[in-house]
Amino acid sequence: MPVSEDVFTKVQAALIDALGVDDSDVTENATMVGDLGAESIDFLDIVFKLEKAFGIKIATEDLFPKDILTDSNFIQDGKVTATGLAELKKRMPWANLSKFEQNPRVQDFGDLLTVSDLCRYVESKLA
Repeated sequence: MPVSEDVFTKVQAALIDALGVDDSDVTENATMVGDLGAESIDFLDIVFKLEKAFGIKIATEDLFPKDILTDSNFIQDGKVTATGLAELKKRMPWANLSKFEQNPRVQDFGDLLTVSDLCRYVESKLA
């Protein structure tokens, strides 16, 4: 599902400012961690910049549901269980989890979020 150009432009600007990356690096398919090098501390700055740019409130757990990723009811042998995946899909309907579902290792979750996912999240908050 394509994202609006206006939302993408503002998200892109926030990411360029927060991460010090080039605008050519911030594509819809770029992953926040793997491609753009975002670290956990960066996400606080990103959230702040997005809240300011769009006039919305963002709960960090919306983007990173740590309770699911640490709860033994949802994790087994370092992987998110089917129950955990179902909960992630419920809480993160804006995120494309298809790649993560193929090998749902908890340690790989941080590299899941793409710029496009972030844009869809913002759009869901604006709706």
